[in-house]
Amino acid sequence: MPQHLRFLLDCPVVIAGMFIAGLGGTFQYGFSVSVMTSPSAFIKELVNKTCVHRYGRPLEQWQVSLIWSFTVSIFCVGGLLGSLAACSLTSKFGRKKCLLFNNFVAIFGAILMLLSQTAMSFEMIMVGRFLFGINAGIGLSAHALYIIECSPKRLKVMVGVTVSTFLCLGKFWGQLLGIRELLGTEKNWTWLLGFNGFTALFQLFTLPFLPESPKFLLLEAGDFQASERAFKRLWGKEDYSKEVEEMLKEKAALQSVRSHSVLELLQNQTLRWQLLTIVIVFIALQLCGINAVYFYSFDVLRATGIPEHKLAYAALGTGLCEVSTSVACFMTTGSMGRKVLLFRGYMGMAATLTVLTITVCLQTYVSWMPYCSLALIFIFIFCFTSGPGTTTVPLPEEIFPQSFKAAGYTLGCTINWISLFVLGMVFPILVENLDSFCFLIFMVVCLLCGLYVRFYTPETKNRTALEIASEFDRIHRKGGKPLNEKSPEGELMRTHESRL
Repeated sequence: MPQHLRFLLDCPVVIAGMFIAGLGGTFQYGFSVSVMTSPSAFIKELVNKTCVHRYGRPLEQWQVSLIWSFTVSIFCVGGLLGSLAACSLTSKFGRKKCLLFNNFVAIFGAILMLLSQTAMSFEMIMVGRFLFGINAGIGLSAHALYIIECSPKRLKVMVGVTVSTFLCLGKFWGQLLGIRELLGTEKNWTWLLGFNGFTALFQLFTLPFLPESPKFLLLEAGDFQASERAFKRLWGKEDYSKEVEEMLKEKAALQSVRSHSVLELLQNQTLRWQLLTIVIVFIALQLCGINAVYFYSFDVLRATGIPEHKLAYAALGTGLCEVSTSVACFMTTGSMGRKVLLFRGYMGMAATLTVLTITVCLQTYVSWMPYCSLALIFIFIFCFTSGPGTTTVPLPEEIFPQSFKAAGYTLGCTINWISLFVLGMVFPILVENLDSFCFLIFMVVCLLCGLYVRFYTPETKNRTALEIASEFDRIHRKGGKPLNEKSPEGELMRTHESRL
């Protein structure tokens, strides 16, 4: 058994936290991304029935498509608002309370989904999707902050992977429950859309048994005794004295610094390279093409030549591939750094998309070429999940000082939601006008981000935010002044360097 797995087994409360926080956190986001494909025909039918019932006439096809697109995209609007609120909520109420209160948003949205068909109201689905977006936007930040801050330093990379693992698991469950043998039927599709409410209920009743983030209690709430109790419950016999000492020194250096806003992060010159890194990797996370596979999975697979009656099961296979790869990364990622995973992942994705474009162009000439295209999609998902998918979301927690972590997550998640909204609106147009060549756009994004990570991003494995800041400064020293000005972050970095 790998050493980091043995360390994790010594912390059973951390393991429980991974599952409880994950099911009510990024699982909700992943489920909402993939769940709309299966019941799309039933939702469009409800839109028409509602208009016939109210106005005595059906809608034209373009009107139904417009309402459908808005219903899908409003999830991103809610997610953006949730991300903007996450910074202040996690700083004011704490990571645990923020996750707990967030469940009520999902439960109310699920109730609207379940009653929409009975009430003959497609607007209830829109409002439910909007609430699910708010829940996912808050949960994405709060889940990552909570579980990483609850983990020992040597397990942070490994535990951080679970943020993406539960996102992948949510996507897969959305696809699995959506097949016609389960909930993807005319009778049960509202239960499929409201499934998020059941996972929210699970977290609502189980999360109170776990402690608050000890790092939040120590550095932001200023409650040393509560943080010490949280450390003991989470880590058991694990020696946490060294990490507590580092946190106390960080607190002493930042005692006059409050938790900063996104605007203050944008204005801070000492963190400009960390900020640029977050902007680039979070834009690439959406524009690399992975979510196009889930938002419009049938369209993508149909473009590769997969027969119509096999589309649902081919889409289910993509979700299973992502989950299995993410679990494998969870088991092995402790031995590899984030920079290596990001670089290899993006370069592998770029190469795969290039070959995929060729196979899609040749599918009309060779009968078995569509299956080569499907195999390449699986390779693309593998490269994404083993690289950007497992390393991007936890990145703000690693590269920013404590006072900027919440703002870093808020900024990253905001960029994530805006990029996802743009992708959802633009991708159908790209497919219609560029056909198979639309994959080349995603290839360019992957290539550029991979090169940026290779030459302009330091390794973060087993390093503090201060060590990472020093490495950023060393890499970019020619482009700007070193981090030596008399700021709280600069003082903190000098204190840390002198201790080393």
